[in-house]
Amino acid sequence: MIEVPAGRIELRDEGAKSSWEVDVEAFQLASHPVTRELYHEVLGAAQPDSPRTPMTEVSWLDAIEFCNRLSRDSGLSPCYALTGDPDGAGVLCDWTADGYRLPSEAEWEHACRAGSAEVRYGELDEIAWHRGNSGERVHDVATRVPNAWGFHDTIGNVWEWCWDRYDPRRYGPYRVFRGGGAFDPPRGCRASCRRKSHPTFRVEDLGFRLARAG
Repeated sequence: MIEVPAGRIELRDEGAKSSWEVDVEAFQLASHPVTRELYHEVLGAAQPDSPRTPMTEVSWLDAIEFCNRLSRDSGLSPCYALTGDPDGAGVLCDWTADGYRLPSEAEWEHACRAGSAEVRYGELDEIAWHRGNSGERVHDVATRVPNAWGFHDTIGNVWEWCWDRYDPRRYGPYRVFRGGGAFDPPRGCRASCRRKSHPTFRVEDLGFRLARAG
Protein backbone atom coordinates (compact mmCIF):
# COMPACT_ATOMS: atom_id res chain seq x y z
CA MET A 1 0.00 0.00 0.00
CA ILE A 2 1.22 3.49 -0.88
CA GLU A 3 0.41 6.59 1.17
CA VAL A 4 -1.46 9.12 -0.97
CA PRO A 5 -1.40 12.77 0.12
CA ALA A 6 -4.52 14.85 0.49
CA GLY A 7 -5.50 17.05 -2.42
CA ARG A 8 -8.27 18.37 -4.64
CA ILE A 9 -9.33 16.80 -7.93
CA GLU A 10 -11.69 17.96 -10.67
CA LEU A 11 -13.91 15.15 -11.97
CA ARG A 12 -15.54 15.40 -15.39
CA ASP A 13 -18.58 13.79 -16.96
CA GLU A 14 -17.80 14.10 -20.64
CA GLY A 15 -21.26 12.95 -21.74
CA ALA A 16 -23.08 15.51 -19.63
CA LYS A 17 -20.33 18.09 -20.21
CA SER A 18 -20.14 18.83 -16.49
CA SER A 19 -17.36 18.94 -13.91
CA TRP A 20 -17.06 19.21 -10.16
CA GLU A 21 -14.25 19.49 -7.61
CA VAL A 22 -13.72 17.04 -4.75
CA ASP A 23 -11.44 17.36 -1.73
CA VAL A 24 -9.55 14.11 -1.09
CA GLU A 25 -8.21 13.24 2.35
CA ALA A 26 -4.94 11.33 2.73
CA PHE A 27 -5.43 7.59 2.25
CA GLN A 28 -3.62 4.40 1.21
CA LEU A 29 -3.88 2.64 -2.14
CA ALA A 30 -2.37 -0.57 -3.49
CA SER A 31 0.38 -0.13 -6.04
CA HIS A 32 -1.39 -2.42 -8.52
CA PRO A 33 -4.76 -4.18 -8.98
CA VAL A 34 -5.66 -7.28 -6.96
CA THR A 35 -4.04 -10.32 -8.58
CA ARG A 36 -5.55 -13.72 -9.21
CA GLU A 37 -3.00 -15.09 -6.76
CA LEU A 38 -4.20 -12.91 -3.88
CA TYR A 39 -7.88 -13.32 -4.71
CA HIS A 40 -7.69 -17.12 -4.74
CA GLU A 41 -5.54 -17.20 -1.60
CA VAL A 42 -8.06 -15.16 0.40
CA LEU A 43 -10.97 -17.27 -0.85
CA GLY A 44 -9.12 -20.49 -0.07
CA ALA A 45 -9.19 -21.64 -3.69
CA ALA A 46 -6.52 -23.48 -5.68
CA GLN A 47 -3.90 -21.20 -7.19
CA PRO A 48 -4.80 -20.21 -10.75
CA ASP A 49 -2.84 -20.11 -13.95
CA SER A 50 -1.25 -16.69 -14.55
CA PRO A 51 -1.24 -15.80 -10.82
CA ARG A 52 0.24 -12.31 -11.35
CA THR A 53 -2.43 -11.14 -13.77
CA PRO A 54 -5.19 -8.93 -12.35
CA MET A 55 -8.29 -10.68 -11.04
CA THR A 56 -11.00 -10.07 -13.63
CA GLU A 57 -14.57 -11.16 -14.30
CA VAL A 58 -15.29 -9.90 -10.80
CA SER A 59 -18.38 -7.82 -10.05
CA TRP A 60 -18.58 -4.75 -7.81
CA LEU A 61 -20.41 -6.90 -5.25
CA ASP A 62 -17.67 -9.55 -5.47
CA ALA A 63 -15.05 -6.86 -4.89
CA ILE A 64 -16.62 -5.41 -1.75
CA GLU A 65 -17.21 -8.88 -0.29
CA PHE A 66 -13.55 -9.66 -0.94
CA CYS A 67 -12.53 -6.43 0.82
CA ASN A 68 -14.53 -7.41 3.91
CA ARG A 69 -13.11 -10.93 3.93
CA LEU A 70 -9.52 -9.72 3.58
CA SER A 71 -10.13 -7.18 6.35
CA ARG A 72 -11.38 -9.87 8.75
CA ASP A 73 -8.53 -12.21 7.81
CA SER A 74 -6.07 -9.39 8.54
CA GLY A 75 -7.60 -8.54 11.94
CA LEU A 76 -9.03 -5.26 10.66
CA SER A 77 -12.51 -3.78 10.84
CA PRO A 78 -14.55 -4.38 7.67
CA CYS A 79 -15.63 -1.20 5.90
CA TYR A 80 -18.84 -2.49 4.33
CA ALA A 81 -22.24 -3.28 5.81
CA LEU A 82 -23.91 -5.66 3.36
CA THR A 83 -27.68 -5.95 3.08
CA GLY A 84 -28.19 -8.76 0.59
CA ASP A 85 -29.70 -6.24 -1.82
CA PRO A 86 -29.19 -7.78 -5.31
CA ASP A 87 -28.09 -4.50 -6.86
CA GLY A 88 -26.00 -3.29 -3.90
CA ALA A 89 -28.03 -0.12 -3.44
CA GLY A 90 -28.20 -0.57 0.33
CA VAL A 91 -24.49 -1.21 0.92
CA LEU A 92 -22.96 1.25 3.39
CA CYS A 93 -19.29 2.14 3.76
CA ASP A 94 -17.66 3.13 7.06
CA TRP A 95 -14.91 5.45 5.83
CA THR A 96 -13.33 5.54 9.31
CA ALA A 97 -12.81 1.75 9.52
CA ASP A 98 -9.24 0.49 9.19
CA GLY A 99 -10.09 -2.34 6.79
CA TYR A 100 -9.80 -2.65 3.03
CA ARG A 101 -12.22 -1.00 0.62
CA LEU A 102 -12.57 0.25 -2.92
CA PRO A 103 -11.28 3.75 -3.60
CA SER A 104 -13.75 6.50 -4.26
CA GLU A 105 -13.74 7.81 -7.80
CA ALA A 106 -12.01 11.00 -6.66
CA GLU A 107 -9.37 9.04 -4.73
CA TRP A 108 -8.73 6.87 -7.77
CA GLU A 109 -8.20 9.78 -10.17
CA HIS A 110 -6.12 11.72 -7.63
CA ALA A 111 -3.77 8.72 -7.27
CA CYS A 112 -3.75 8.03 -11.01
CA ARG A 113 -2.76 11.58 -11.91
CA ALA A 114 -0.11 11.83 -9.16
CA GLY A 115 -0.08 15.60 -9.52
CA SER A 116 -0.26 15.65 -13.33
CA ALA A 117 -2.89 17.64 -15.23
CA GLU A 118 -2.18 15.81 -18.51
CA VAL A 119 -4.43 13.29 -20.25
CA ARG A 120 -2.24 10.52 -18.82
CA TYR A 121 0.93 10.54 -16.72
CA GLY A 122 3.31 9.33 -19.45
CA GLU A 123 3.60 7.91 -22.96
CA LEU A 124 0.80 5.37 -23.44
CA ASP A 125 2.98 2.51 -24.72
CA GLU A 126 5.33 2.89 -21.76
CA ILE A 127 2.76 3.07 -18.97
CA ALA A 128 -0.10 0.89 -20.18
CA TRP A 129 -1.23 -2.33 -21.82
CA HIS A 130 -3.85 -1.23 -24.35
CA ARG A 131 -5.28 -2.35 -27.68
CA GLY A 132 -2.17 -1.29 -29.58
CA ASN A 133 0.39 -3.32 -27.60
CA SER A 134 -1.39 -5.92 -25.44
CA GLY A 135 -1.90 -8.63 -28.05
CA GLU A 136 -5.55 -8.60 -26.90
CA ARG A 137 -4.80 -10.11 -23.51
CA VAL A 138 -4.40 -8.94 -19.92
CA HIS A 139 -0.79 -8.91 -18.67
CA ASP A 140 0.93 -9.41 -15.32
CA VAL A 141 0.64 -6.43 -12.99
CA ALA A 142 3.46 -3.92 -12.55
CA THR A 143 5.16 -4.62 -15.89
CA ARG A 144 4.71 -1.08 -17.24
CA VAL A 145 6.26 2.18 -15.99
CA PRO A 146 4.57 3.49 -12.81
CA ASN A 147 3.43 7.04 -12.24
CA ALA A 148 5.28 9.57 -10.07
CA TRP A 149 3.76 8.14 -6.87
CA GLY A 150 4.61 4.52 -7.69
CA PHE A 151 1.24 3.28 -8.99
CA HIS A 152 1.24 0.72 -11.80
CA ASP A 153 -1.59 -0.06 -14.22
CA THR A 154 -3.92 2.78 -13.29
CA ILE A 155 -4.01 3.34 -17.04
CA GLY A 156 -4.66 0.25 -19.16
CA ASN A 157 -4.48 -3.51 -18.49
CA VAL A 158 -7.81 -3.66 -16.60
CA TRP A 159 -10.56 -1.25 -15.69
CA GLU A 160 -11.00 -0.83 -11.92
CA TRP A 161 -14.21 -0.64 -9.90
CA CYS A 162 -14.67 2.39 -7.65
CA TRP A 163 -17.11 2.90 -4.78
CA ASP A 164 -19.28 5.61 -6.39
CA ARG A 165 -22.55 5.42 -8.23
CA TYR A 166 -22.21 6.88 -11.71
CA ASP A 167 -25.37 9.01 -11.73
CA PRO A 168 -28.14 7.71 -9.44
CA ARG A 169 -30.82 9.89 -11.02
CA ARG A 170 -30.27 8.45 -14.51
CA TYR A 171 -28.60 5.08 -13.95
CA GLY A 172 -29.81 3.96 -10.53
CA PRO A 173 -27.36 1.53 -8.87
CA TYR A 174 -24.74 1.55 -11.66
CA ARG A 175 -21.20 1.95 -10.28
CA VAL A 176 -18.14 3.65 -11.76
CA PHE A 177 -15.06 1.94 -13.12
CA ARG A 178 -11.92 3.70 -14.29
CA GLY A 179 -8.62 3.47 -16.12
CA GLY A 180 -9.06 1.64 -19.42
CA GLY A 181 -8.11 -1.93 -20.27
CA ALA A 182 -6.02 -4.12 -22.53
CA PHE A 183 -8.68 -4.08 -25.26
CA ASP A 184 -9.24 -0.32 -25.32
CA PRO A 185 -8.01 2.30 -27.81
CA PRO A 186 -6.15 5.36 -26.49
CA ARG A 187 -9.37 7.31 -25.88
CA GLY A 188 -10.40 4.77 -23.21
CA CYS A 189 -7.02 4.91 -21.50
CA ARG A 190 -7.11 8.36 -19.93
CA ALA A 191 -7.07 9.55 -16.32
CA SER A 192 -10.47 11.24 -16.74
CA CYS A 193 -12.30 8.46 -18.61
CA ARG A 194 -15.38 7.18 -16.75
CA ARG A 195 -17.38 4.01 -17.44
CA LYS A 196 -20.29 2.39 -15.60
CA SER A 197 -22.25 -0.80 -15.18
CA HIS A 198 -24.54 -2.71 -12.85
CA PRO A 199 -22.88 -3.96 -9.62
CA THR A 200 -23.33 -7.57 -10.79
CA PHE A 201 -21.54 -6.97 -14.11
CA ARG A 202 -18.48 -9.12 -14.87
CA VAL A 203 -16.18 -8.94 -17.89
CA GLU A 204 -12.67 -10.12 -18.82
CA ASP A 205 -10.92 -6.75 -18.46
CA LEU A 206 -12.51 -5.37 -15.27
CA GLY A 207 -10.87 -5.77 -11.86
CA PHE A 208 -10.27 -3.67 -8.75
CA ARG A 209 -7.63 -2.17 -6.47
CA LEU A 210 -7.54 -2.02 -2.67
CA ALA A 211 -7.67 1.17 -0.62
CA ARG A 212 -7.56 1.92 3.12
CA ALA A 213 -8.06 4.97 5.29
CA GLY A 214 -4.93 7.05 5.78
